[in-house]
Amino acid sequence: MRFVIDGDGSPVKNEVIALGAKFHVPVVIVTSVDHFTTKEYPEFVSFIYVDKGADRADYRIIQELLPDDWVITQDYGLASLVLGKKARVFHHSGKEYTLENIDELLTQRFIGAQMRKAKKRTKGPKPFTQENREHFTQVMTERLEARI
Repeated sequence: MRFVIDGDGSPVKNEVIALGAKFHVPVVIVTSVDHFTTKEYPEFVSFIYVDKGADRADYRIIQELLPDDWVITQDYGLASLVLGKKARVFHHSGKEYTLENIDELLTQRFIGAQMRKAKKRTKGPKPFTQENREHFTQVMTERLEARI
């Protein structure tokens, strides 16, 4: 098992790294070269850098994915591809994407895109708070403890 983070814009990288340390789970962060870092990370954290471009990180995640991996992403399209690879996939809210909820989420994404295309205003995501981070960590800790 590994955590695989869709790293471009993920607000929970540090929380996932902390969970990886606590539960001895390797962490792979897939991100654009635009987000290259020289920051020091623990040995169990690795980076895969991809070229700039839409969905490059998504395709690399699918290419690298193993069935027991847990992917963290807010991208519904990527989540649907991950489910097809029999891995688990989670939103940074802690909600797990499943075969039962992915179609509705993709439909909502499509409707939002259509509204924006028609120049209608749609709500963006709310700011990610410390309370959201704590909730994510709590939910993921419970899931990790349940698999032991």
